[in-house]
Amino acid sequence: MDLSTFLVQCLNAVQYGLLLFLVASGLTLIFGIMGVINLAHGSFYMIGAYMAFSLAPIFGDYFIAQLLAGIALAAILGYVLEWAFFSYLYQRDHLQQVLMTYSLILVFEELRSILIGNDVHGVKVPEWLTGGMALGEVMTYPVYNLFASAACIVVAIALYCVVNRTRLGMMIRAGASNRDMVRGLGINIRLLYRIVFAAGVALAALAGMIASPMTSVYPGMGGHILIVCFVVVVIGGIGSISGALIASLLVGFVDTFGKVFFAQLSGIGIYVLMALILIWRPEGLKSKGY
Repeated sequence: MDLSTFLVQCLNAVQYGLLLFLVASGLTLIFGIMGVINLAHGSFYMIGAYMAFSLAPIFGDYFIAQLLAGIALAAILGYVLEWAFFSYLYQRDHLQQVLMTYSLILVFEELRSILIGNDVHGVKVPEWLTGGMALGEVMTYPVYNLFASAACIVVAIALYCVVNRTRLGMMIRAGASNRDMVRGLGINIRLLYRIVFAAGVALAALAGMIASPMTSVYPGMGGHILIVCFVVVVIGGIGSISGALIASLLVGFVDTFGKVFFAQLSGIGIYVLMALILIWRPEGLKSKGY
């Protein structure tokens, strides 16, 4: 493998890992902080991709405005879902959570089939993000992929600042540690959880919108990403956003270079990684902190 190919694969690994982080950070907020096993989280990624497909003709090359509109719609969806369904799950056992969230997957898939159909769709890359950056004499790397990585980094920094440097983040962390104490201090824990859930849905949908020009938009696309994101959450440590970032990048590199060097065994690479890390640290890479 020459240097240019190695650089391309490293960029692919980072880009994949950062996209995984967007989805996994939303999952770790919902799973780690609210204590709800949300199997429908992958469906929010799919909804984001289909929103990108549906909104693209409206916004054209105004891609940033399209992303902001999609984030707003996804946050509203998340707020309504938490109020209508998830608010009743906090005191229920995990089996009821799994059954209810799995039923939401079926509902979302049926609604997608009715509203858009079962065809595979593509989302056009905006004109201002077409082209490639030269890597060596013959290889190039798509500009849009660099934009996707940069956007994920910006969101990761913003998420870190909100959780660790704001009053809202302080309430979220306190609610994760002891919800009864937070309620006793006069904080509306139900409203706080709705905000957290809406943010988790928006992050997953944003990842789907960013990924849609690089991949096809197709039925059931949330299933695989959900499994990988649960792996990321377990590796990083349940409830740890910084752990999810580290785990996402690890999974990105293992998956990308596993496909390059061990194509026939690449499907098990991330699960071997998870097993090794859990043997070493059963609580995950970061069991405390955010």
